[in-house]
Amino acid sequence: MSDIFTTKRSVCYNFFVMFILFLVLWLIFNGRVTVEILLIGLLIALLVSFLFYKLLGYSFRYDLILLRNLPLLILYFFNLIREIVSAACSVIAVVWNPAKKPEPVMVEFHSGLTESFANVLLANSITLTPGTYTVLQENDRFVIHCLRREYAEKLDDSSFIKLLKKLHV
Repeated sequence: MSDIFTTKRSVCYNFFVMFILFLVLWLIFNGRVTVEILLIGLLIALLVSFLFYKLLGYSFRYDLILLRNLPLLILYFFNLIREIVSAACSVIAVVWNPAKKPEPVMVEFHSGLTESFANVLLANSITLTPGTYTVLQENDRFVIHCLRREYAEKLDDSSFIKLLKKLHV
């Protein structure tokens, strides 16, 4: 019974915080406070808060999780850029060098990641990296198409997985 009460209280708290933030934002954008602006702001803030909360599934808790993981996500972003550049150079070498022929291969592996957010981020990162793309992702099971067999050998122990395992979702 206390879990239900705690959940309802946190739902009300999240909605109230979001409502106040939208109302303050409305007042800042208007630059002055009159009764008319305040009443319209209350109505708009209430509608937008309801839209964000009910239809989009937003919760203030997600912002706190994002802030807690922000340094790791920034590090992940720079690692992704580095991997994209490195893989692009490898693909360019395959294209320009007639001796290096593409050897397409499909690889299946398990990431070991438990969170769906981390698995989707990994799938998108693999697809963004030249020479590989994600064909299938179900939970932590991935099927990846690689341009060359050597690209597939790096998937199990990639820097993406190491960073995503540190993520606290």
